[in-house]
Amino acid sequence: MRRRAEPRRMSDDAPTAGEGVERDPANDRGASGDADGAAGSSSADDSVPDDVRKYERFKKMDGAQYDRVNSFLRDRTYITAREWAIARLCVDFRTETGVEMTKIGENLPDLVPFMTDTYTPQAVNQARSSFEDKVQKAGATFLYGAMSGFFTAEELDEMMYEVTEIAKFLLEVEGVDLSVAEELDAEDRISEVMREVRESSEELRDDLD
Repeated sequence: MRRRAEPRRMSDDAPTAGEGVERDPANDRGASGDADGAAGSSSADDSVPDDVRKYERFKKMDGAQYDRVNSFLRDRTYITAREWAIARLCVDFRTETGVEMTKIGENLPDLVPFMTDTYTPQAVNQARSSFEDKVQKAGATFLYGAMSGFFTAEELDEMMYEVTEIAKFLLEVEGVDLSVAEELDAEDRISEVMREVRESSEELRDDLD
């Protein structure tokens, strides 16, 4: 995958601690102050479970407001801030018997700094389902674009570089520390997969002509 000499820094306009913006009523419901999924305010400190108290994801966003995070995501992805946060929590709080949706919903403000309301288990499940649907649709859209021949190999490499930078930034915000070697390895594997997609797509189009 081709790398730029001076890549754009994702953090230049990313939400940071203490930043806030005026509320946009067009934002998805389920954010702080919205009716969808909200079940009350944050629980008292003495009632917070130990695994919730020790949860370290999203700590880099302490003080950031929901609207700022949501705007940042909407400019670059199909997902909303609540879908992002809840999808991550559903992975981290998965047990052998399923996802601890009640725990996630009841402790949401303690788990994610930019979420200020608790959620019902049903609202947690709905946000996770919405995330999964959007990922599938985005994946189908991208794969069709890659297979269709609309883009040259160089254009696809450039596109993959941009989307990889966004994905890495979101992982870093969650608290994942990627070494340079890990980043390069991931980019090489993605680039290899895309080459295989292009080659297979060309063969398929030739067969259909």
